[in-house]
Amino acid sequence: MSGEGSPHDQPVDCHDLRVAVVAARWHQQVMDGLLAGARRALADYRVEEPAVVRVPGSFELPVVAGALAERGYEAVVALGVVIRGGTPHFEYVCSAATDGLSRIAVDTGVAVGFGLLTCDTEEQALDRAGLAGSSEDKGYEAAAAALATALTLRRIRRGYEPDGS
Repeated sequence: MSGEGSPHDQPVDCHDLRVAVVAARWHQQVMDGLLAGARRALADYRVEEPAVVRVPGSFELPVVAGALAERGYEAVVALGVVIRGGTPHFEYVCSAATDGLSRIAVDTGVAVGFGLLTCDTEEQALDRAGLAGSSEDKGYEAAAAALATALTLRRIRRGYEPDGS
């Protein structure tokens, strides 16, 4: 299972971070689980009023994540799911969304939580969606990663010098 070796960080106070979530609407059951997981993480990290924006599908995640980054959000959590079918559509959407979200993070310096599931089957997606009976909660993990990264970026921008550890 891909969750093997994941970090077990304890939530910290992020109440003063500007955070947005952009979530696809495609595959409603999976997306409901991912969004609920992200909301749980944001609550655990004391993010009080995250902006939540819905888009049609995963292909639209990067453009909206970029607009949110330009609006001054310090962390953007991107949530979506693409399930392999019998055409090359899967590869195109996965590649475009992944490349686009990576470019947003690097080009803007905003923490982007990568909550895009790229699965062979619907069962795999449901198992990662944070639903009752799921083995993983990728929505929670994406939000927690975005928050931890945003805090690290804030510390660096305020003069933090890494000690090499």
